[in-house]
Amino acid sequence: MFNITGTIRVKGNEQQVSEKFKKREIVLTDNSSQYPQHISFQLTQDKCSIIENYKVGDEIKVFFNLRGREWTSPQNEIKYFNSLEAWKVEAIAKSTSQNEPATMSAPPMQEFAPALTDDDLPF
Repeated sequence: MFNITGTIRVKGNEQQVSEKFKKREIVLTDNSSQYPQHISFQLTQDKCSIIENYKVGDEIKVFFNLRGREWTSPQNEIKYFNSLEAWKVEAIAKSTSQNEPATMSAPPMQEFAPALTDDDLPF
């Protein structure tokens, strides 16, 4: 699970791909570096509605999963695709700083250290 904070640049319409599958795209602008990055996220099925209450220009935090898949073309060429699948969106409260940078974070790493006993101390 990952998350990123930024500004909504594009809020796509819901698309009914098949009888059982629908999707929607949003593009978030990440201004945390010198050059803004426009990052596309996919919402699927019941998650298509999670951005209904937001508009272009709103600052939001998007929680997403990184997905990858393999596809074989009709010519038997194997290709790989990645997608960012959003599953939760939160509004960001307006702060006093208008140019607050976007951030991206991954879950915290777990540290594994052996338990120390009195016998393990070096003194």
